Amino acid sequence: MNILAIDTCTEVASVTLYSSGVRASRVLTNVEKSSGHILRLCDEVFTESGKQLNEVDLIAYSKGPGAFTGVRMCIGVVQGLSLSCSIPTIGFSTLELLGFRASKILKSEKIAVALDARMGEVYWAVYDHGELNNMKICSPEDVDNVGDNFLGVGTGWSTHHDQLHSASNVKITDLSIYPESSELVDLSIQAIESGQNPTFELPQPIYLRNNVAQKSLK
Repeated sequence: MNILAIDTCTEVASVTLYSSGVRASRVLTNVEKSSGHILRLCDEVFTESGKQLNEVDLIAYSKGPGAFTGVRMCIGVVQGLSLSCSIPTIGFSTLELLGFRASKILKSEKIAVALDARMGEVYWAVYDHGELNNMKICSPEDVDNVGDNFLGVGTGWSTHHDQLHSASNVKITDLSIYPESSELVDLSIQAIESGQNPTFELPQPIYLRNNVAQKSLK
């Protein structure tokens, strides 16, 4: 199976093309409006792998929450690529992607994910034994009290360090881990093996914030 994976929902933009067990990846960090480079990154992984878009069997993508422009860019690119070659898609929340990646890197089944949502809020979820729970947007003081057996990851922990630690009772954090498209490949394979079917329906974003216009990208 050939899988194209795309993530542009945070400060890091990444693309991975998986084919015959081999991954070609591009990760872009510390670049202003990194999501705007996503088509170039797609071209680069196709060139490296020697594949073309019409050979892709599945597009895996992150659908938010995250940076408003980045989420819309990711959804828009995936919609265009999917429609142009009739490629089915499968989407995952940014929080699940980060929790899944952190769980693998930190070798922990209990991850507390907090992304900075601006406006004094965080996108919050707990990734517990492969399941994402309690996804919400809230003030740092209103996150769940999960206890010190959870490890904290995500930009929210650096922006709202004291409030998050106090409210959640999480003691240890790792601020070096960010979402990456390569893990979307693993998530999609795992989901398909568990019985989830890719879809030809138009991909839709997750914003969580109610006071932001949530217009469908149709």
